[in-house]
Amino acid sequence: MVESQRGHTSSEDLFSRLADARTITDKLFEVPLHDALYDRPIPERHRIIFYIGHLEAFDWNLLGSYAFGAKSFHPEFDKLFAFGIDPVDGGLPTDQPSDWPSMEEVRQYNDRVRQELDRQLTSECLSDPEGSLSRAEVYLNVVIEHRLMHAETLAYMLHQLPLHRKVRQTVADVPAAPVADRKMIEVPAGAATLGLPRTNTEFGWDNEFEVHTVDVPAFAIDEYKVTNGEFLKFLREGGYENRSLWTDSDWEWIQHEGIRHPRFWVKRDASWSYRTMFAEVPLPLDWPVYVSHAEAAAYARWAGKQLPTEAQFHRAAYGSPEGEERAYPWGSAVPGHTLGNFNFSSWDPSPVHAHPAGRSGFGVADMVGNGWEWTSTVFEPFPGFEPHWVQSHYQDMYSGCRGVGN
Repeated sequence: MVESQRGHTSSEDLFSRLADARTITDKLFEVPLHDALYDRPIPERHRIIFYIGHLEAFDWNLLGSYAFGAKSFHPEFDKLFAFGIDPVDGGLPTDQPSDWPSMEEVRQYNDRVRQELDRQLTSECLSDPEGSLSRAEVYLNVVIEHRLMHAETLAYMLHQLPLHRKVRQTVADVPAAPVADRKMIEVPAGAATLGLPRTNTEFGWDNEFEVHTVDVPAFAIDEYKVTNGEFLKFLREGGYENRSLWTDSDWEWIQHEGIRHPRFWVKRDASWSYRTMFAEVPLPLDWPVYVSHAEAAAYARWAGKQLPTEAQFHRAAYGSPEGEERAYPWGSAVPGHTLGNFNFSSWDPSPVHAHPAGRSGFGVADMVGNGWEWTSTVFEPFPGFEPHWVQSHYQDMYSGCRGVGN
């Protein structure tokens, strides 16, 4: 999980964040072999080459062209890497690798974009003298956040690229941790703050406003994320064949797609393996399971629980016995390797009990980092929602899960 640092920061901080975000995506694009850059690991997504050009084209179109009014030096690439090759008959693109520019052409375009934008950024005064976010600061925040969102989805997409099509990267050692018994954590009734205040001093997407408080009744939540080992019991006890555990739409989906196990599990004779980013290993039973929302919800029903609501998740993650809400589950310290699995410090998950220092005030582990988690709350506007003049775009992805009980 990429951890984004928000807030009203100085121009130097924003430039540093942009440089860091570029480093992360550059590192991701080192994963595919050169002749795999035109592969399409996920049919519903573009070829990898598109995203290599897309990140810089987005930056140019928003900052260079729109914000700074600079004249385009390559309008064809500005359009191609904003939208991709047009779909045929309203369906998915039927493009071929030969339809796309060469990697050298794309690299030249990217280098020129960065040079032009960096020159413009160093000459522009971003900050508003009254302390509010200037439009240029908003644009730069959008550029950074857009790149980091793609880092998340690119990592998932590259995970699906066949192992022999990737360049193995350095993988950090997973910290040793004792195996712990699972238990439920009792979280007392209290308030959960959702959203951001609508001020001019902090950047946020339009779907993050308006800030509001939700009163959350007492509940119990799993101490750890659901592990591969626990999900294996669900599979072995016929969870994928038990119609009563699935909603109509979810059952139709798994039947149509032939889904009978989590995406990165591999059956080898009588045993299960796991396809990590760069290798196939025996199924790590203490890693969090990565599944779809349909699978997470079915598992929760099988376990006699349900997925937490968004408010329950926030209460368990950021609440505290003292009644105050924290910036992070563990307190105010910025995310680091002792607190969780962040920012590609590891290309793969960590055991669910590997970062005890990152527990929340109520003692719940891994509420931030080590993969996303599903909730039962439908994505919809908060009360007081108003469309922002800068529109975000997002993509579906698989996430981890844990259960709650009343």
